[in-house]
Amino acid sequence: MQAEYILLALGPVFAMAILLEYHKAQAGYTFKELILNASLALSHQATDLLSLTLLMPFFHWLYQHGAIFTFELNGYTILAAFILQDFLYYWFHRASHHCNWLWAAHVVHHSSINMNFSTAMRQSLFYPMVGMWLFWLPLILLGYSPELVMTIVALNLAYQFFVHTEHAPELKWFGKIFNTPTHHCLHHAHNACYVDKNFAGVLIIWDKLFGTFVQPKSSHPPKYGVTDRLYSLSFVDVVFTPWLVLIRNMQNQPRLRDKLNLLISSPKKLG
Repeated sequence: MQAEYILLALGPVFAMAILLEYHKAQAGYTFKELILNASLALSHQATDLLSLTLLMPFFHWLYQHGAIFTFELNGYTILAAFILQDFLYYWFHRASHHCNWLWAAHVVHHSSINMNFSTAMRQSLFYPMVGMWLFWLPLILLGYSPELVMTIVALNLAYQFFVHTEHAPELKWFGKIFNTPTHHCLHHAHNACYVDKNFAGVLIIWDKLFGTFVQPKSSHPPKYGVTDRLYSLSFVDVVFTPWLVLIRNMQNQPRLRDKLNLLISSPKKLG
């Protein structure tokens, strides 16, 4: 399963980007947060690899018995797979901001008050458990092999590493179609005008099509992090506190139906 190792193989490239950014702007980096972000990335990769190892037999069964189409792989069909996967990523990402169950994992990525390349590594080990992989099943059902799908997912995430920086040109023409650092920095801001905007992975066109696109406003420089609380530079706090708060909020619901509704409702305040 070579796809699961793509992000690890690109580790030296990511490290070089971090070093170059640090040389240019040291203020946004602390050693403690860098170590935290790296540990979050490694724990996420470990659980992702484990879950894909366990799920791959199911993916292959689905591919062999449920695929709607059989087609030859060529430049056109592979390009279509990239576009479709990015479309599905947009909806996964958007759902992660509007569903407590998904947000409890995704909030890890938004919990830093800094915006730099190391923030891209800030991922939750719970992503496989909340069901991120469910969003890739339509591609397998269409007739794309699980290996190809997971490779495309990894390449999509690799691209996204490079939009996590404030120190990049605006890329106006490129940004008409593709996600850029200018777009994604706003996504990480907790200013009211930027919240739940710019969900794109690679193609910003989805945000433009579905009404979630926003441009920077000179009167509102982005403020990073989440509005609900300030997370400490602690692995336990960043990863587990959102779940503890969600469980506490569920316990406060009187009926089972209300508890289940809370899981799929929009995120509540964490604090």
